[in-house]
Amino acid sequence: MSTRPTAVVTGLGIAAPNGLGTEDYWASVLEGRSGIGRITRFVPDAYPSVLAGELPDFDGAAHLPDRLLPQTDRVTQIALTITEWALGDAALDPTGLPEYEMGVVTASGSGGFEFGQRELENLWSKGPGHVSAYQSFAWFYAVNTGQISIRHGMRGPSGVLVTEQAGGLDALAQARRNLRSGAKYMIAGGVDASLCPWGWAAVASGGRLSRSQDPVRAYRPFAPDADGAVAGEGGALLVVEDIESATSRHAPKVYGEIAGYAATFDPKRGSGRASGLRRAIDLALADAHLAPRDIDVVFADGAGLPAPDLDEAEAIAAVFGPHSVPVTVPKTMTGRLNAGGGALDVATALLALRDGVIPPTTNVPAPPVRLGVDLVIGGPRRRPLAAALVLARGEGGFNAALVVRAPR
Repeated sequence: MSTRPTAVVTGLGIAAPNGLGTEDYWASVLEGRSGIGRITRFVPDAYPSVLAGELPDFDGAAHLPDRLLPQTDRVTQIALTITEWALGDAALDPTGLPEYEMGVVTASGSGGFEFGQRELENLWSKGPGHVSAYQSFAWFYAVNTGQISIRHGMRGPSGVLVTEQAGGLDALAQARRNLRSGAKYMIAGGVDASLCPWGWAAVASGGRLSRSQDPVRAYRPFAPDADGAVAGEGGALLVVEDIESATSRHAPKVYGEIAGYAATFDPKRGSGRASGLRRAIDLALADAHLAPRDIDVVFADGAGLPAPDLDEAEAIAAVFGPHSVPVTVPKTMTGRLNAGGGALDVATALLALRDGVIPPTTNVPAPPVRLGVDLVIGGPRRRPLAAALVLARGEGGFNAALVVRAPR
């Protein structure tokens, strides 16, 4: 047997379009309550897509010291806030730890778009003397890691992953590697927020968003009429630590273990070669020392586009057998949160293991039988759960698969 440290999750911090905080979010998911609607943070009429998952009533000033507000973008304010929530959930006070024992790994696909937009407006309308000095770093995709580590004195191994939707899974896997290299505690996950005109121009240009103006029909992964996704803001940050540390400090809860992980890269489009997603699943299961029959639920990536949905359905069916494992896409209630999406799915999977309930995929009819997917629709599905597989695919060919297991 391996003597490598067992990485467990002891704290969750969640900010999602359908709920701020873990239990608020989880209740919304089990009720099938969506956070998707018409964009309100700016007028979206000039854009091809007008729907998004916006955080409800999030105000950084309500959670952070005044001194941090002028130097941080909305995305960093979200990240700092949910870090506090995760640490509180884990009953972990970084000020009482040796400064090199705790590190931070976050994922981001965009950085501080809104901050950058505001400073560009200042530059062109008022002149260079009106551009904030904080612009030099507030826009950067690594800023969340930096600001979290500075605020909490976390000088252990840190980093940032930029692999779009797969980033949250990749960050958690890196946190597990850091524990195996000697770190004792990690903050890890992903957060993104690009709901401003400049950010939306970038998001909408990819051609992956639905143009529907009906929130019920706009994001329907595995549906015959799927025509794109809905983007959103938010994500999740998790406290990850060695089980021995959690036990010795009497951590109030252990949500589960990060048991297996793998990442692959898809071949060039048009090459005729298969997607690397099935290989990622196989490798993640092998890393967890589990067989396909040991997985009780798959949290799918759910691109909401016919070709990638078919790829994913074929990979799942090839590994588990057609209609042989429940599959769910709870992000139909939040939209795809870029780097925050995978991390939020992992947090959701851990809550599912805790409560023995598979959350539903909303607004999606039964997928075609030929896809071989047992999609959980119509409401939650209650059953004992021991292990879950979370899948994430980032634009550009990134595949990630991560296995979480219930506490043993």
